Parts: sequence; structure tokens; C-alpha cells
Amino acid sequence: MPRTRHTAAFALITAAMLALTACGSGDPAAAPAGAAGPAAKNAIPTTDVVSGVKRDKTAAGLLPASVRSSGTVTIAASVSTPPGATYLEDGKTLAGTDIDLGNAVARALGLKPEWEVAAFEAILPALGSGKYDVGTGNFGVTDERRRTIDFVTYLNDGQGFAVRDDSALKKVTDLTQLCGLTVGTAAGTTFEVTLEENKHRCAEAGKKPYDVKTYSDLAAVWTGLQQGRTDVVMSTINGLRYAVKQQEGVRFLNEFKRLDVGFAFKKGTPLAPAFQAAVNSLKADGTYDRILKKWGISESAIETSQISPPEIT
Repeated sequence: MPRTRHTAAFALITAAMLALTACGSGDPAAAPAGAAGPAAKNAIPTTDVVSGVKRDKTAAGLLPASVRSSGTVTIAASVSTPPGATYLEDGKTLAGTDIDLGNAVARALGLKPEWEVAAFEAILPALGSGKYDVGTGNFGVTDERRRTIDFVTYLNDGQGFAVRDDSALKKVTDLTQLCGLTVGTAAGTTFEVTLEENKHRCAEAGKKPYDVKTYSDLAAVWTGLQQGRTDVVMSTINGLRYAVKQQEGVRFLNEFKRLDVGFAFKKGTPLAPAFQAAVNSLKADGTYDRILKKWGISESAIETSQISPPEIT
């Protein structure tokens, strides 16, 4: 039976989605906490963990001369839901793990970050054209993406599932457990690829295939689940865990596959070594751990940043 009851925080996701769409931007924003009444436990954290970052001479010395002289770096951000990237209640200020880490890396490199909001599926292709220097959006490092994109890792996240409380699903360890169901996910993601590549397995098992519904933003993914248009959501582990705390009637199911997450660059970029050194510098001075603690994702910490490592299998 479709569920229509939402907490104030979930209503905010939808409201923010409509507001940003009206502004003609790319992806809808996530819930800016507090905009529709008290919701202290759901408030977006605003602790400043970045302004104290100092320029790291070694990391900055790895920058290409052209970037060092310009003093700026253009970073594209896919804004969807916390903890990755969202807006504060003013509807303008970007916040989230990607934003804090991007700002901290820029400070460590002595650069001014110029943020541009873009649709998730548009960022990676735009890197090749030089429209952006860097892309963020919880981009998982896969072997397929590594053929055309360079990555500098900063998190370990991955794929997981969430369902309504009335779902009979307990834990998904094999995608054939989804046969006959409707799965909601965001367009242009590793989740969509994984689902589409494995859909044939249902027929091979003599079962009805699952249906994949893709959405251009995560707010719509959750609306589809809450209203019964989908049976299960596949998304990022961190995003799912955060989102189920903001809504009634839904629960995190389980992790399915872990992936490294990284800043994305045009293939062959000379920026990668500088960004890698900056991330490792932030780990050494404690800033990295403070950022992850702020957003409640300390379990996703990496030991050291790498440049385009092989996909985790």
C-alpha cells in the first residue's frame, strides 16, 4: 500500500526540489534543515572545519604553472542530498562532505574554488571539454570510468539498498532477489549500470525481471519509494543511511558493494598529483577526520588518497 506520510524533513526535500527546479538549475537541492519548522535532530551541520586549513607548500608545488598563476580552480558539484552535497536553509550556500573536502583541498593548494552546480550525469562528459577542472558528486571509481576519467580518491562508499517498512526484503546479497520488483535509482549512476547489466539474470533463473525506474534527482527517488511507485531504492551507502533518518516508514537494508569515491578529472590531467597530495595533507593534519566526523561518515575514511586505483571487487 502506498505510503503518503512524511516527516517534516522529507517534505523539505520535495519543497527544495521544486524551488531549485523553478530557478532553472541542474539537480534539485536536498532538504535545507529548518525551513519548514523545527527539526533540530535533522539539521544540516554547519560546524566550520575548513577555514583553519593552511597552504601546503609541497602539494601546491605540484600544481601546473597555469593553475598556480590563475589562483582558481573550477569545481562542478552535483547537489542532491546530504551528506554528499546540499544547500543550507538560505537555499544558496552549498554544504556537504564533497563541499567541505573540495574547499579544504583548494585551501591546501592555495587556490580559490569556483563552484558550479551541475546535473550529475552532465559532469563527467563536461570534464573532457574543459568546462570544469574538477567534478564532485560521490563519483564511484569503476574500471569503466577509469578509461576516460582520472580520479583522486577521498572516500570509501558504495552501493546499498533501502525499502519501506512494509517490505518483505531483509537483505539483498544477490540481485535476483529483486526479480519482479521495481527498483528506483538516480540516472547516470553506477547503480543504474549495475541493475541494467544484471537484469538478464532474472530470466535465466526463470523469474520475472525487475523493473528499473531512473530519476534525475534523489528527491524524486525517495518520493517514488514513499508513494509506492517503486519497491526498493538503490543508492550510496552513506546517502541511504542519512536519508532514512529523515523519513518515517523507510529503512536501510544493507550494503551491497563498496567503491572508492574520488574527485573526477579529465583523463591525463596534471592536477591529480596536487589534489592527491592535498588530500593526504588534510589527513595528516586532522582536517580530513574532522570533516567526516561532522557528516557522520567516519566509517568511510580511506587510509591514503590514490590516483585512479582499480575498481574494488
